[in-house]
Amino acid sequence: MKKLILALKILLGVMLIVFGSNKFIGFLPDFEFANPEAGILFGALANSYILKTVGLIEVIVGLLLVTNKAVPFALILMAPISVNIILFHGTLDPANIGPGAFVFIVNTFLIYKHWTKYKTLF
Repeated sequence: MKKLILALKILLGVMLIVFGSNKFIGFLPDFEFANPEAGILFGALANSYILKTVGLIEVIVGLLLVTNKAVPFALILMAPISVNIILFHGTLDPANIGPGAFVFIVNTFLIYKHWTKYKTLF
C-alpha cells in the first residue's frame, strides 16, 4: 500500500506541475469544451488573475507532493481546487471530466490516507 500511495503522490504531483505550468507557459494545446458555456466561463477566468493563482497553487502543491514535503498541507491546499475542477466539469463539461475526476479522487484518497495528521483540527 505504501508503494501505491507513493506512486499516486508522484503521479498527482507531476500532473499538477504540468497543468499548473501550462497556465503560465501555454505549451499544451487549448482544451476543447463540449459545452460552449464552459468555454465562455473558462475564457473569462483565463483573462483574470484566477487561473494564474490556481496555476501557482497547482505548481506549489505538485512540487510538495513530488518532493514528499508537507504532504498533508499540500493535499488540503489542493482540496478546494479539486472540488471546483470536479464541479466545473460535472456541471458544464461532463464529456471531459476524466482528468478532473482523477485529481479529485486521488486527492481525496490521499487525504484519507493521511487522516491522522488532520485529527488535531477537529
